[in-house]
Amino acid sequence: MVPDVDELVVAGEGRPSDRVPLSRQRILAVALQFIDEDGLGALTMRRLGARLGVEAMSLYRYVPGREDLLDGVVDALVEELGRDPEVLRTPTHGWQDFLQRLAHGVRRVAITHPRAFPLIASTPPEAPWLRPPLRSVEWVEAFLSGLVAEGFSDDQAVAAYRAFTSFLLGNLLLEVAQRGGAVGPLDLVDEEQPVGGLDDAPHVRRLAAQLAEDRALQEFEESLESLIDRVSVLVLGTSGA
Repeated sequence: MVPDVDELVVAGEGRPSDRVPLSRQRILAVALQFIDEDGLGALTMRRLGARLGVEAMSLYRYVPGREDLLDGVVDALVEELGRDPEVLRTPTHGWQDFLQRLAHGVRRVAITHPRAFPLIASTPPEAPWLRPPLRSVEWVEAFLSGLVAEGFSDDQAVAAYRAFTSFLLGNLLLEVAQRGGAVGPLDLVDEEQPVGGLDDAPHVRRLAAQLAEDRALQEFEESLESLIDRVSVLVLGTSGA
């Protein structure tokens, strides 16, 4: 429930924002927490204000609207990647290790915030060449400069960037969907409803248990190894031409 600020002032308790000052960083952190707990569909400026203990109008000084708020949440997710101690910004131990660490760092962000991670794909980037999930100029620069330093040509580095981001986005959107992330309108279907139409699908019915197995990590690892093998062929093939 949104507090009545006037009643608090009259009672001498002060405004909630006076006790804990608002800031854009704090608002974004609470918004991300809200999405983690209640889902993106439940997030409104009014509810976020209530969570922060202020009226919704107080938020607009720091976030002009919902679109800017969601852009900020995406930035917060990308910044979280930069705080991961296992992720390197330069290929200190070779480009394969560099890509392995970066990929697993992005996956950790995704499984930590499965309900917020789809925003990385659905919110428009600042530039069309900023492909999700590496949504910041800083990370794209680190990726490209790291591979060029490892002997990649410009074309090879760009091709690797395209392949790497496509691999990550495809795999991780599937995984967060299994973890409760809303990646499309079908996610609005009640999860408790039984799946229909299996009478005419005996193989699906018989293999339902196997289909439901959680093999996300194994599939991620296998796909990542396959990607690195393809990048290796790309580099060696071009170098040997």
